[in-house]
Amino acid sequence: MEEKKEHGGERRIPSPPHPVRRREPLPGCRPKPEVEDPSAIARVRALLDSPAYREAGADIDFLASGDARGPRLELDYLKAETQLRRHGVTDTIVVFGSTRLVEPSAATSRLLAAQCALAARPGDAALAQEAAISQRISDKSVYYNIAREFGALVGAAPPMANGGRLAIITGGGPGIMEAANRGALDAGAKSVGLNITLPHEQFPNPYVTPDLCLRFHYFALRKMHFLLRARALVAFPGGFGTMDELFETLTLAQTRKIAPMPIILVGERYWRRAFDLDFLVSEGVIAPEDRELLWYAETAEEIWSDILRWCAKSGNPLIEQRSCNL
Repeated sequence: MEEKKEHGGERRIPSPPHPVRRREPLPGCRPKPEVEDPSAIARVRALLDSPAYREAGADIDFLASGDARGPRLELDYLKAETQLRRHGVTDTIVVFGSTRLVEPSAATSRLLAAQCALAARPGDAALAQEAAISQRISDKSVYYNIAREFGALVGAAPPMANGGRLAIITGGGPGIMEAANRGALDAGAKSVGLNITLPHEQFPNPYVTPDLCLRFHYFALRKMHFLLRARALVAFPGGFGTMDELFETLTLAQTRKIAPMPIILVGERYWRRAFDLDFLVSEGVIAPEDRELLWYAETAEEIWSDILRWCAKSGNPLIEQRSCNL
């Protein structure tokens, strides 16, 4: 105890109490004595074991319920946002493409296996179709290399004009997304992969930066994070998932819900057959100016230089002008 004289007397100032321990426990810190009620101990144990008594954040069953969908949506957003901020990722280039477009060596092996199976049963229509598809996949495996080269170009990019950190961001899966993440790793750069929980287990590709390999429950929140920091979207030949992201981005840019950005389709021959922009314009279902929201490229160098040139023309350069040969 400290002592302080005041008005001729003494005033006692107590020492600060311990932040946790007490000299005398509070009444509720001990269960009701058995001598007072023999059934009390069992009753208290039943209460402690009840799911209702779990703290909400530790109650997995509650968090997985329909009633907790709102908090889960928030958490799906917040965890990814926290990780991206923690690692300084301010700007991204989104890369999408088919999960089935594997690297050339793997595509060649699968093609040979399909051809051998067909050779053993030449009249099998299903095997003939599989061999034909394997041939087309093998032909398009060149896009794996292009995506990997592009990821390396972005990974080796000079400092950003806004002082932030630019990173490749993909869906974290195999195929084209794997190639883009792999290219960034080749350049010694971090890259992001946004995986999604599906009914059938899937694995993230091995080239995503571990601290930036994120998994979502809700497609909507995953889509949001694809575009929150996006400076460009690069779409390689792909199926439903690729087209889903492509058309959503086109719609948001068309309506100016987001500012237009470079939207580049890699492989003009594939994309012109996949959907006909000129037909949509001629039918009057999109305006001629909507046709200008995207364009085609064939090589990694074309994609990268087109993005840099577009961003510079827009007045919002991607990298420092002295480093950008336009």
